[in-house]
Amino acid sequence: MFNIVLLEPEKPTNTGNIGRTCYLTDTRLHLIRPFKFKMDDKTLRRTGLDYWKDVDVVIYDNYEDFLLKNPGINIYYATTKASSYYSDAEFKDGDFIMFGKESAGIPENILNENKEKCIKIPMTNKLKRSLNLSNSVAIILYEALRQSEFNSLL
Repeated sequence: MFNIVLLEPEKPTNTGNIGRTCYLTDTRLHLIRPFKFKMDDKTLRRTGLDYWKDVDVVIYDNYEDFLLKNPGINIYYATTKASSYYSDAEFKDGDFIMFGKESAGIPENILNENKEKCIKIPMTNKLKRSLNLSNSVAIILYEALRQSEFNSLL
């Protein structure tokens, strides 16, 4: 099973969509506080459809709490500031893939401590923004699933 981690998510629509993707791919969703919404937000439930109640979600108080409760894990950090592409990563069952909040991404100090595990999705530099968070999660998660020959889906 793969693990998607959202660090301080801000938009319930993205989190709901990501939860739906996680449910349909047998992926665990990890949410790290603070959030910009409440877990009973109607938009969160609406975008997660009927799946939200069944999503495998683990919630943490902060990044340190997440690390404390998951010692020794392999984490990839999705960021526009990486030099390696997500397709260069060698994903294994049980890996964690972290995404930062929509407005700012993963904090620089976390990225600097984990440069060798930072990955990006190739994009033009026409805009100063990146892809939508739920799209980014789907792109990278499906690459991880492809590398595992979709074993968790069969």
